[in-house]
Amino acid sequence: MDTDGTGADRKVRVAFLGPAGTFTEQALHREPDLSAAELLPRESMVEVLFAVDEGDADLGVVPIENAIEGTVNATIDTLAFDVELMIRRELVEPVSLNLLAPPGTTPGRITSVMSIPVATAQCRTWLRANVPDAEHLAANSTAEAAAQVAKSADPTAAAIGNARAAEVYGLEVIAADIEDHPENRTRFVVVGKDHIPPPTGHDKTSIVVYQRADRPGSLLAILQEFAARSINLSLLLSRPTKTSLGDYCFLLDLDGHIGDEVVADCLARLKATQAGVKFLGSYPAAGSEGPSRRAEADAAEAEADAWIDGLRSLID
Repeated sequence: MDTDGTGADRKVRVAFLGPAGTFTEQALHREPDLSAAELLPRESMVEVLFAVDEGDADLGVVPIENAIEGTVNATIDTLAFDVELMIRRELVEPVSLNLLAPPGTTPGRITSVMSIPVATAQCRTWLRANVPDAEHLAANSTAEAAAQVAKSADPTAAAIGNARAAEVYGLEVIAADIEDHPENRTRFVVVGKDHIPPPTGHDKTSIVVYQRADRPGSLLAILQEFAARSINLSLLLSRPTKTSLGDYCFLLDLDGHIGDEVVADCLARLKATQAGVKFLGSYPAAGSEGPSRRAEADAAEAEADAWIDGLRSLID
């Protein structure tokens, strides 16, 4: 089996944010090739990325953006400054949070709830209404919380986690979908070394742009390169370069593939006019809205070209 782009006839090693039962593991299990790989749990996003960069894993799966909490800075900063990796694909996973407890437990018996603080905060409305007196305990991940509750077998203890964690650790879902924002999603990226998947017609490209100088209009100059070519930006994020106060770079996600002439031309122009451009990958985009957006942009550009041609035809 080969999903690492090397053509090697061996089982691919995939590092992920562990332990078993995290949302990262749940997301990769929806991908047949990834779930069939040798799975290597790591304790942090940074460790996952370094495992791939140093050759201990062929691929890595890490969260990069959440609809409520925003971007995952540890992932972004490591990709931008510390490793030389490329994104191979993105995965979008619904964040469905459940109250997990040992078999036979009911919400009325719960006196403590354990989870990662972000997950607990996203369930505050349900917790206040149903277990208002329960003590909130912190864990390093939802999976770790589930593991500790399962190990204790305490019928008054519960964890907040996903359905995968309940399955892995032998717990029951005693209350489902308790999150305050049902439309919450987390975007994960699959990263590897020195390989760009071919264009699919529904692709995304990620780059980091380092400014040549911090002066008025510098960000506008960067954005105009995309606007002039009708390239849609789906993410624009500033991050400190960690070199001096007030010195920032920009992470951008754009529609299209490096194999597209218009994208290649845009990146070449940025490379020529800015201090640096780090290419983080061109890869298949999740979702189905990409082709329609591209068709609309192409139609608008064709209409504009026809308008210009019509005006030029009047030159006498």
